[in-house]
Amino acid sequence: MTEVDHSDRAGVLAREAQLPRVPLPALEDSAARFLEWCAPLLTPEQLTVTQDAVRALLAPDSPARRLQAALEEYDARPDVDSWLDDFWRQRYLGRRDRIALNANFFFLFEDVAQGQVERAAGLTAAALDYKLRLDEDRLPPVLQRGRPLSMEQTRYLFSTTRIPGLEQDTVRTPYDEPEPLAPPARHVLVLHRGHACSLDVIGPDGVPYPLEQLEDGLRAVLAQTASYAAPGTSVGHLTTLARADWATKRTALLELDPRNRDTLDLVETALFCICLEDVVPEDVHAACDLLLHGDSANRWFDKALSFVVFADGRAGLNAEHSKLDGTTILDFVDAVLTWPAGDRPPADDLRQDSSTVRPVTFVLDAALQAAVQDAASAFAGYAADTATAVLSFPDVGTERIKALRTSPDAFVQLAYQLAHRRTKGLVGATYESIATRQYRHGRTEAMRVVTPEVLSFVAAMSDASASGDARRSAFRAAAAQHTERARQCQAGDAPEQHLWELQMLQLRRGAADEPLALHGSPGWTTMRDDYLSTSSAPSRHVQHFGFGSTSPQCIGVAYVLLPDRFNVYLSTPRAVSDHLEVFAAELRRALVELDDLLAAEPAPG
Repeated sequence: MTEVDHSDRAGVLAREAQLPRVPLPALEDSAARFLEWCAPLLTPEQLTVTQDAVRALLAPDSPARRLQAALEEYDARPDVDSWLDDFWRQRYLGRRDRIALNANFFFLFEDVAQGQVERAAGLTAAALDYKLRLDEDRLPPVLQRGRPLSMEQTRYLFSTTRIPGLEQDTVRTPYDEPEPLAPPARHVLVLHRGHACSLDVIGPDGVPYPLEQLEDGLRAVLAQTASYAAPGTSVGHLTTLARADWATKRTALLELDPRNRDTLDLVETALFCICLEDVVPEDVHAACDLLLHGDSANRWFDKALSFVVFADGRAGLNAEHSKLDGTTILDFVDAVLTWPAGDRPPADDLRQDSSTVRPVTFVLDAALQAAVQDAASAFAGYAADTATAVLSFPDVGTERIKALRTSPDAFVQLAYQLAHRRTKGLVGATYESIATRQYRHGRTEAMRVVTPEVLSFVAAMSDASASGDARRSAFRAAAAQHTERARQCQAGDAPEQHLWELQMLQLRRGAADEPLALHGSPGWTTMRDDYLSTSSAPSRHVQHFGFGSTSPQCIGVAYVLLPDRFNVYLSTPRAVSDHLEVFAAELRRALVELDDLLAAEPAPG
């Protein structure tokens, strides 16, 4: 959980340079930790092969030595903020599959008793207030346990759009425009029934329109888009394609008619999207699924932020991941959902009417219309092939878990391991995202959850003859090791991203050296072949957080763990959906078992 420091409201982004740099691990340290992290997942034979690869990595004449030296030189450059700068660009912007459902993530907000237009206008007004404070450098620094966190990502909340490329994507943002900066955008992109409209939300003098005028503008959009868009005309469908395919179609749009460039400018420079949905989700599960993928006619998945507001006023957010992580989004969401609308003074002189609503239409030929329809059909099928589940545990929360004298995150992560072992009969590679925003340009670190202590814990829980004391002892050891590994990741003492960046650096340099044997070793491939991909997003203003699974056998586990509740969104390919149902049931069982096990422990002293 993060807090806001209201004592120092100036120089938020200027303070970024004062943060410590992400430490660059020594090659020997990462190699040793890598062996430690992958060993629990390997057979003795696989471990031997991996150890040989590590010895080759550390040899005096290894290409890894030259790559490490190059990385150290890069890290020392004054124009570089982190040795991970190129890593993050290549990791996110280099992926070539679709980002819709595969990379974008969502938040389902807490319910508010408002209609659709009122809710959408309120979210817009609150977001504009946040933007105004950001632009005027009045945004309070975010602290964690008294330490300032990186706020560099806040630059990419507004008017930011991912642009598809044939080999690697780019990001269009006002901060990357050549000097002098173009006039800042004053509009949002509103999508309804497959139509797109540009709606001005900020006046010519830079002052946001008042709430009632935002409502008028949104009603004007609804009136202008009362009928559904004709098939093949909702270009947002193309943002669901694999990136190179979308890049080709975007080029075709630009080459077909010069007006399409102006239309793309309106889309790509918009502050954010507002997706107005016709549907009323039948339950929380349906709302989450619609936030994850929805009808792609009503989405532009490349936009950094897309507010989605359903017909009954329920709402959430779909976010593009390349420049934004969940913790930054949560800071923004918490500010937006606690914004008091009544604090904005009336501005009757900034009257807004339907003339500020401009249709956003593309010139399309038959080939592009067919491509739009094909993309829509393919993505609908892809979404249907994804199985999901929603779990809620009102009796499990951080207060209860702390009363059991253990780490809340360790408690739920060990419950995942036990549930997975009972579901699939094995302990598989598990990823957990660890935030590292205490560093300059800090993002996340990749933590691998499975340790020897986890294996011992799962074995003890599976041994009918094991006593309660033996099981508790195994749990405590596993929880302690989990906490220690998370601490190492937060300190930058983790191997995966370091060794991965060496691989990426070798590819970028086009080195004639043979690929490092480590990256083809059983340890590397097994440790990173996720069976569980987990991430947490704690906010009392969010009901659920979610994302798609990351591999054919993977279960995505997105969780909101708060003092009084624990909510989970699960996703996996439908071909293995029977595993999802069993995992959900086993997770419920594991949480009860662990609570009973720890509650029965005699009080210390």
